[in-house]
Amino acid sequence: MKEFEIIKKYFSSLTKKNPGALNLNDDIFFDRTKKLAISVDTYVEGNHFLNFKNPELVLKKILRSSISDLVCKGVRPQYYFISGSGNKKTFSKKNLNKIHLALKSEQKKFNIKLCGGDTTNSSKLSFTIISIGYSSNIIKRNNAKINDDIYVTGELGDSYIGLNVLKKKINLTNSEKKYFIGKYYLPSIQLKLVNMIKKHANTSMDISDGLFADIEKMINKQKLSYEININKIPVSKKLSRIISNEKILLQNVISRGDDYQILFTANYKKSRIIKRASKKLNIKVTKIGKIVSEHKGPIIIDKKHNKIRLNYSGFEHQF
Repeated sequence: MKEFEIIKKYFSSLTKKNPGALNLNDDIFFDRTKKLAISVDTYVEGNHFLNFKNPELVLKKILRSSISDLVCKGVRPQYYFISGSGNKKTFSKKNLNKIHLALKSEQKKFNIKLCGGDTTNSSKLSFTIISIGYSSNIIKRNNAKINDDIYVTGELGDSYIGLNVLKKKINLTNSEKKYFIGKYYLPSIQLKLVNMIKKHANTSMDISDGLFADIEKMINKQKLSYEININKIPVSKKLSRIISNEKILLQNVISRGDDYQILFTANYKKSRIIKRASKKLNIKVTKIGKIVSEHKGPIIIDKKHNKIRLNYSGFEHQF
C-alpha cells in the first residue's frame, strides 16, 4: 500500500476529535490555542541516506530536512528532540564526537536548542527528530485558490545530482563533485522567508519528494490543478551545464526530491510584493506557474509551449 492510503485507512479516523492533527493531511501538528507547531520525521540508513561514512553530514542533512517542515508553514523552529537507533560501530566515540559537533554547528546556525531524545541498540541505523516552534497561525496545505501564482525558492535538482555522484552514477570534475555532494548533504533552509510565507502565501509545503509530486500533495483535497512552465523552474548554472552536456531531461532531474526548498502559492496581486521581498532578503523566489481548475490540468509546458508528459513525478513510500 502507498503511504497516504495507509494513513487514510488506519489512522485518520483516530484524529477526529483533535483538530491540531490537521486530518493527518499536512506535515505538522498545530495547536492554535497554545500556538504550538510540531513536526516528526524518521530517517533510515539506505532509504533516507546512503550510509554513515560522514556522520556529521548525515546529521546536518536530517536536522535541516526536519526543521524545513516548520519553515515552510511560516513557523520559526526553536527546539528539537533526537532519537537514534544504532550499534557500537555506528555510535563509536569518533562518530559520536562528529555528531556532537555537527548538531552544535546547526544549533548555532538556526538558533535552535536540543531538548532531549533517546538511544536504542539496533542493527539498523535510524534517527527520529521532533522539531518544535510557536506561531499564532500556519500556512496549511489545500488552501490554494484559482489563478494563484506558484512559486519555489532557491534552485532545484542539485541534490539529485549529488546523490548520483555518491552512487558513482555520473562522472564530473572534482570541483563539481564537491559542489553537488554539498548540495545533497546541506540543503539551504530558507529561514529568512518565514515571515513572508506567513504573510503572503495561501498554501505551502517543502519539496522533499519531488516538485510535481509535492504540488499534487499541496492541493490534493481541492478540485484544482496546475500549469507549470518547465523552463521557469530555477536550476543552478552547474546543473544547467550538466543537463545540456549529459542530455538529461530537466523535468526528470527536478522530480527527484531532497531539495527542501519552499513550494507555495500566492494571489497574483502579490507578485510585486514577493519580488521585492526576494530582492531585499537576497533569496531567489521564482514564479513557475499558476493554479488552474481541475479539468484544465495538470499542464506542463516547454519553451515552445508544447505540453510535456512526465515519466516520473516524484517519490512515494510503498509498503
